[in-house]
Amino acid sequence: MSTFPSIIQGGMGVGISNWQLAAAVSGRGQLGVVSGTGISHLLTARLQDGDPLERMRQALAAFPFAEPVRGVLDRYFVPGGRQEGTPYVAHPMYTIKPARFLDRLTALGNFVEIHLAKRGHGNPVGLNLLEKIQMPTAASLYGAMLAGVDYVLMGAGIPTQIAGLLDRLARHEPVEYRLDVAGGNATIAFDPERVFPGARERLGPLKRPKFIPIVSSVVLAQALLKRSEGEIHGFIVERPTAGGHNAPPRGKLTLSEAGEPIYGPKDDVDLAGMRALGKPFWLAGGFGRPGGLAEAMAEGAAGIQVGTAFALCEESGMEPTLKAATLEWISNQPTGVVHTSPVTSPTGFPFKVVDLPATMSRPDVYAERPRLCDVGLLRTLSVTEDGRMEYRCPAEPVDDYARKGGVTDDTAGRTCLCNNLLATGGMAKPRKDGYVEAPIVTLGDETRFIGDFQKPGSLSYSALDVLDVLSANADCAPASHPSV
Repeated sequence: MSTFPSIIQGGMGVGISNWQLAAAVSGRGQLGVVSGTGISHLLTARLQDGDPLERMRQALAAFPFAEPVRGVLDRYFVPGGRQEGTPYVAHPMYTIKPARFLDRLTALGNFVEIHLAKRGHGNPVGLNLLEKIQMPTAASLYGAMLAGVDYVLMGAGIPTQIAGLLDRLARHEPVEYRLDVAGGNATIAFDPERVFPGARERLGPLKRPKFIPIVSSVVLAQALLKRSEGEIHGFIVERPTAGGHNAPPRGKLTLSEAGEPIYGPKDDVDLAGMRALGKPFWLAGGFGRPGGLAEAMAEGAAGIQVGTAFALCEESGMEPTLKAATLEWISNQPTGVVHTSPVTSPTGFPFKVVDLPATMSRPDVYAERPRLCDVGLLRTLSVTEDGRMEYRCPAEPVDDYARKGGVTDDTAGRTCLCNNLLATGGMAKPRKDGYVEAPIVTLGDETRFIGDFQKPGSLSYSALDVLDVLSANADCAPASHPSV
């Protein structure tokens, strides 16, 4: 028999689902999840901010290879921290042929966060990645596996390759990851022995984590079971009420008077169909509230995935003053807080945004930002007529995007989620001209239930408060399912 958690904490944003949050949830026996998005950028920023509690350096000291650690510390660690207003040292951007240093840095970022999340308890910890962000994926998985990650969760696309990558990386074998390329084909290679020579002989086989894709329909789950290149252990079924990126509505896109995508009956998940697949599944979007867990289990789910409630708890990595402002904003207007934007995200997926003052959701804040692309996680690949590979993003300067073959209309309203979400996670970049990157807050439609987790007289609450409320009146013991 395999035992699964009944509550999965969502892998949110850049640094929101950090090691502290994942450790708190896993320490209680549920599944804490680290967001792997932009995780190496967090490591370099924390080192440049002086790593005052020495957590980054403690985790790096546990990495099995000393030379890559020295290289990262030499480049990024600033004793005492950089001076306020000083720009961060640039982090390299991925291409289809990344430098070994970048693969090492990506693996180290994932290792550090998973290692710290697993300290102090013996319970499983997960890693969340996005299929839309492909080039760092293999290095991210390998770094997390070096730290003993137990689960890998992945959405924002159709991750047919991931299970096979996990199988091969557990044996330290080289992998090729097929990339989405407009007008052509390309792969990105990752060879553990090239990046970390001697890994296979020194470490032996790694634990292969369980793989749980995030889907929005039975059809997608069926396709993954048929096309996956390795074993799938279950599914997270995410409804359009969940925060962050949402799957687009089925059929022709229609917008409401408020400019939001309209979801209809075709977007409802066939839970009988999910049950018929014979795999455990967790429901996400609308279940992070009192009674949500019992309701999901009554539908045959193994449990629920919850994001919004955890995103605003004390342990999350959201910048503290921004978190306090968001909680205050919700308390003053508990309805109409979240808007589903069809254009905000460069990915083209609908993206939920909190209409919070002084954030990128406001037109005046958006208008002030100079368009630039210096993180590049959401760039897409295209092949030009003369065979060159182009890296482009609709949030970059409009002229640059058009020069690379992009359609100018696609740039309207796009935000640099890479930099915005880094700012939300407390890593706002100051620029040489004095401009400081503004944050953007994404939550699900469950903000009206935030008060259920708060103590009288206080807006703040802990991850354990969330677990207590979610577990009340539900059999919250980990569910058992036939081994798969």
